[in-house]
Amino acid sequence: MGFFKAYDMRGTYDVDFDLATVYEVGKALVEVVGGSRWLVGRDCRVTSEKVHDALIEGLREAGAQVTDIGLCTTPMVYFFTAQDDFDGSVMVTASHNPPSDNGLKVSMKTALPVGYANGLNHVEKIVSDRLLRVDRKAYSPKASPKVDNSIYLKRYVEWMRSRGGEISSTLKYAVDCSNGMSSILVRDLFPGAVVINDVLDGTFPNHSPNPLKSEAREQIANLVREKGLDFGIIFDGDADRAMFVDERGEFIQPDYLTPFVASATFKSLGVEPKGQKIIYDVRTSRGSIETIAEMGCEGIMVPVGHAFAKPILRDGGAICGGELAGHYYFKEFYGCDSGVLAALRVLQCVMKAANEGKSASKMVADVNSRYANSGELNFKVEDKDAAIERALLVASRQFPEEISRTDLDGVRIEYKEGWINIRKSNTEPYLRLIVETDTKERLESWVKLLKEAISNF
Repeated sequence: MGFFKAYDMRGTYDVDFDLATVYEVGKALVEVVGGSRWLVGRDCRVTSEKVHDALIEGLREAGAQVTDIGLCTTPMVYFFTAQDDFDGSVMVTASHNPPSDNGLKVSMKTALPVGYANGLNHVEKIVSDRLLRVDRKAYSPKASPKVDNSIYLKRYVEWMRSRGGEISSTLKYAVDCSNGMSSILVRDLFPGAVVINDVLDGTFPNHSPNPLKSEAREQIANLVREKGLDFGIIFDGDADRAMFVDERGEFIQPDYLTPFVASATFKSLGVEPKGQKIIYDVRTSRGSIETIAEMGCEGIMVPVGHAFAKPILRDGGAICGGELAGHYYFKEFYGCDSGVLAALRVLQCVMKAANEGKSASKMVADVNSRYANSGELNFKVEDKDAAIERALLVASRQFPEEISRTDLDGVRIEYKEGWINIRKSNTEPYLRLIVETDTKERLESWVKLLKEAISNF
């Protein structure tokens, strides 16, 4: 896959892109997105400083006035884009990708995302044409001056504190920063936490910056078990996602927590759940969807990815929402995702459960015990379309009668006994499958049949 993706630009440095590419992207963004006031931030990856320098040089060459806030989380860039009324912004990050990767996340005015469908396609064409006419290896950006971002950090922390609520001194919990950007915030926002991996290090020496990988969660899971803690939080590399382990160190699938994030959000804002709209992606468990309906809320299913979720949240008048991948969106946060705000909200739910005599695992059991769920299964296949056709053919022949289906993102088919979703990843070379059924036995059967169909080539 190339540098330009559905949601952002991302790839291996000096393989999928180089500094000349970034410089030309900076110039093209001003042409495509428009506006003169641009905001830039970066993560701690080894290549982020020089990528950031090339980007700023390109933006300024195109006539933009650039405000640089230096090292920050991705949600900080979203927040200040909207709050300070910038025309556009770019966060230099590859999010949860390996250390060899880097990338650019672009937003326009009010922090609406710029994805491939609404601008990056034009940027790609402009950049591709220009790179044919330049000596890419000869380009070297000028170093940008060092910046003091303490004012921005202070403003951001104060805003988060005003929304996060008090954290009980009796709560025993841990936070794993993954050596990523949440490190600059956690000690101010998570009092009393046992904090690990909070030294910024773009080589991510302790584990992958992607908490969806089970090996990345081993450290916090072991810590929770060894210290007898109530809960554990782990952030990804750029802190736009948060994930959680319960008191046993067991991973809590992120979509199961969407109703809890919503409940805490209603309480924080002082609004009644009835009639509120909540977004969730096409991979979301039926248990969560049912719980949202039982709360009196209206659920809105959306495609996977922030470039799709954010506009729908705004246009649909939703108050918040969540994704299987650990993104949680908030209307009050300018319709954007924030791992830190999500973690603060989930902590409120854990404290409420504790007051009722429930552990974190018991709290989530109200949602996750309704159905058997496969989690997201990934397949590397050459012809994804053919693999999808084979899977759907097996489902049509061997599964029960369909209730409904949607092609919102890939295909999600509903049955009385469960559902399946099969889709092509927008960011990685994978075909992704999720199966959820009423019994574990049925789950094993359906997964086996679909795996054989997908791999049968």
